[in-house]
Amino acid sequence: MTTFSSEQIQARIDRARAVNASVSAAMVVADVARLFDLDPVPGVEDEFTFPALATTARDRIFGGQVIAQAMIAAARTVDPGKQVHSLHAYFLRGGDETKPLHFRIHRDFDGRSFSNRRVVVRQDGKVIFNLTASFQVPAAGLAHQVPMPELRPPEDCWDFADFVAADPHISDEHLAHMARRRPFEVRSYRPPASAGATQHYQWFRAAAPVGDDPLIHRGFLAFASDMGLLSSAMLPHGVNFWSPGLVSTSLDHAMWFHGDIRVDDWFVFVMDSPWTGGDRGLCRGSIYRQDGTLIATVVQEGLVRYRPPA
Repeated sequence: MTTFSSEQIQARIDRARAVNASVSAAMVVADVARLFDLDPVPGVEDEFTFPALATTARDRIFGGQVIAQAMIAAARTVDPGKQVHSLHAYFLRGGDETKPLHFRIHRDFDGRSFSNRRVVVRQDGKVIFNLTASFQVPAAGLAHQVPMPELRPPEDCWDFADFVAADPHISDEHLAHMARRRPFEVRSYRPPASAGATQHYQWFRAAAPVGDDPLIHRGFLAFASDMGLLSSAMLPHGVNFWSPGLVSTSLDHAMWFHGDIRVDDWFVFVMDSPWTGGDRGLCRGSIYRQDGTLIATVVQEGLVRYRPPA
């Protein structure tokens, strides 16, 4: 397999970044924040819409977007004294960014400590996504956590675009798309494919300030929780999203929030995959603040169908 020298990698990434130079970090972070500005349906309780986008950089809606939007929609119907602590979601159909989304919230339960909401997301009248979320009044009690493993700091990890540029399967055109300005700075560590390891991690930090609303920070965290997790099921097999013959997509997603976070500070997503089989892969991740505090746990199963060309 052809490999690139460090000089060639740098030249590739410089060309790719030049294509995206006109877009600022603040612009892309603001674009994500606008995803949470859902419009109430006039005269109808517990229904919201999100408008179609005029142009799109993807062939389908990013899963993290609809996870975060549905969670925010549910939170709008809950007493503000309760915080989201878990969500469970199923991706049923691929969504189209150029068509509007409709969110219907079902108020299944409201108690003194907990509330539960179901969100049904439709597009063109068809259900594309379901989410159930639970909310709790903050409480003190027994507390413990698994410690953060020994990790390289973000400054010692690959910038995501540099990591992609090192892959000889990626064309310059595709690299320019992958290297576009993103709402998060991402620093990646993956063990060599020959090592047989299943664990990898990515450091994240919002590329611009997000404000002080804890719900918006959790929305950004939910958005990021679908970034790269499914690749954990590919890592032991030496393939990735760009490998010829690989088809992948998220099937379901579960997330538990353990505490508050500021996503404009560094946090790390430590991921692995305990199992693949039947064209599916099970992936799990622990999200820590840089000080080692565990602030979320994520589990996802996805389609990982690999049929290498003959």
